[in-house]
Amino acid sequence: MKHQNGVTLVELMITLAIVTIILTSVGPSIQSILIKNRIVAEINEISALVQYARHQAIDEQTLVTVCPSVDYSNCTTDWNNPKMAFIDSDNNSIRASTEELIVSVAAASENNVITSTENSIIFEENGQTVSAAEILLCHKDKKAEYARSLSVTAQGRVKMSTDSDKNGIYENAAGTQLSC
Repeated sequence: MKHQNGVTLVELMITLAIVTIILTSVGPSIQSILIKNRIVAEINEISALVQYARHQAIDEQTLVTVCPSVDYSNCTTDWNNPKMAFIDSDNNSIRASTEELIVSVAAASENNVITSTENSIIFEENGQTVSAAEILLCHKDKKAEYARSLSVTAQGRVKMSTDSDKNGIYENAAGTQLSC
């Protein structure tokens, strides 16, 4: 007697149908998870840059500026550009050749949009900022569920947005729901 090895066409079609059903139901949620993870990674990177700049201002007892820049010398107003932190001893938001570049991070992902209430964040020698700032990171589709923010207080404290009421929309440090 001969034993059959393998699967029949009917078994293969049933398996493909099951896999297709699973992928179509799980696919959108995986996409959402990936978007959220990318946004969280990017806001964490900016948070680390800002916190490091504040610590450097305190440690070195000097002004430190955090701003977006295309050339790592001049500050721009577009927070989608790469961001840098540098010792700004002359307080002009232009990095001179004698002013040390402390740290920098890459430009925003092409799928994300970053805005800020301030063109730059300047930390004084005591760690306080010249003015409070809020950095908002959104996905290009502008869905509020993906929005995250970073608040920098006048005292120099950095606070990430949270979803305190667990409704899927994050709030900034003032408790206002984020929108893109």
